[in-house]
Amino acid sequence: MDDEARYQAVHSRDARFDGEFFLAVKTTGIYCRPSCPAVTPKRRNACFYPSAAAAQGAGFRACRRCRPDTAPGSAEWNVRADLVGRAMRLIGDGVVDRDGVAGLASRLGYSARQVHRQLTQELGAGPIALARAQRAHTARVLLQTTDMPVTGIAFAAGFASVRQFNDTIREIYAATPSGLRGCRSRRPAGAGIPLRLAHRGPYAAPEIFGFLQRRAVPGVEEVLGTEGARLYRRTLRLPYGTGVAEVREPRPGDGRHGAWLDCRIHLTDPRDLATAVQRVRRLFDLDADPYAVAERLGADPLLRPLVESRPGLRSPGAADGEELAVRAVLGQQVSVAAAARLGERLVAAYGKPLPAPDGGLTHLFPEPSALADAALDELGMPDARKRALRATATALADGTVRLDPGADREEAARALLGLPGIGPWTAGYVRMRALGDPDVLLGDDAGVRHGLAALGADPGAADAWRPWRSYALHHLWHLAATAAPTRKDS
Repeated sequence: MDDEARYQAVHSRDARFDGEFFLAVKTTGIYCRPSCPAVTPKRRNACFYPSAAAAQGAGFRACRRCRPDTAPGSAEWNVRADLVGRAMRLIGDGVVDRDGVAGLASRLGYSARQVHRQLTQELGAGPIALARAQRAHTARVLLQTTDMPVTGIAFAAGFASVRQFNDTIREIYAATPSGLRGCRSRRPAGAGIPLRLAHRGPYAAPEIFGFLQRRAVPGVEEVLGTEGARLYRRTLRLPYGTGVAEVREPRPGDGRHGAWLDCRIHLTDPRDLATAVQRVRRLFDLDADPYAVAERLGADPLLRPLVESRPGLRSPGAADGEELAVRAVLGQQVSVAAAARLGERLVAAYGKPLPAPDGGLTHLFPEPSALADAALDELGMPDARKRALRATATALADGTVRLDPGADREEAARALLGLPGIGPWTAGYVRMRALGDPDVLLGDDAGVRHGLAALGADPGAADAWRPWRSYALHHLWHLAATAAPTRKDS
């Protein structure tokens, strides 16, 4: 888009572009999301920035009406596997706050200077500014949803000093921390940190919650309630501690533009808030662009009825890439239900117990190091699959296979395929979910074959679905499930 097209999107208050760019108004010194309900500024007073950090760096403060810091993330970072895309996923996961720019650059395999140059060129801000914008958002959430002392919030959000925290809040929100806290509405009842996780466009919640429910591993995950009112809960292993995330299924009819999923996060250490939020967002694929997906997939006459029948279908990711890889190996050549039962046995035998059970949640998923030399006799699996599981755990533990948000997808897939007992299906499934690749088809999957057969489509037709074949895969799985149950669809 050029600036004239961006201005037209702002003039029409088009929520499809929230998070893709930001509007700044020269006469007010405020920046907004494109769908802000405020009066549209005159064209000569409007300028545009590719990131909130860039707008802040130019001296603009966040709009209190549309809260641009709560907009969904750009879908571009889901698609891109280059330096900038990988860097943005790592920054979102809190790597800069924990390890600094040097740690970010090391994970990416580039110099800190190269990383800074590339990010500044494309986003108008370097890694420090991008991380600072995220810290400010985390601080605002904690100020307005918790009773933590202001000093504690400063360090929990990642600031190095209270002075730095106060200066940043004044600069970005034109308010003091106590002033921001005073602007909050009545705090929702209940423990934990209540959040609204924004997404753009329609969201096929029944399908996503059903997908996660069928695969839920007892002890680590649970789904309460009935369709239309489900609550998904799971434990999280985080950099500073542990957490429990709860995400509520929106009721039918709530899938409007600019909608959100209600979430509540319980943390043993509040410094993990930003990381926990990003991992939940990846699990529920909340930064996707359903309009771009529907445009490409709907252009195929055979696929169009499926796209129209399930608007906003997502491709769920993973809250923990290493956990997903282990579960993928467990699920090889067995049904979804059998894989969940194997996961339950694995968790009971090797998972770390929570200090106290939280409903049906009792453990963290086992770390790879705990499985690398484990006998695994409790699982009752063939020896070949136990060897594959141990080899995968060893590779994850020693770094031979990296599945963090900034991992190179091609390198990770090659490393997985080099492990004994790991074939193209498992490597592709891990790439799709653990690394968020939107363009994986899994051509050797039984559900895909049945779905293509039901459509009367040739496998070669899938080339026209790039770069959104992961979403087409979920459409095919749903089609196959309605036509006939399949033995292996995840």
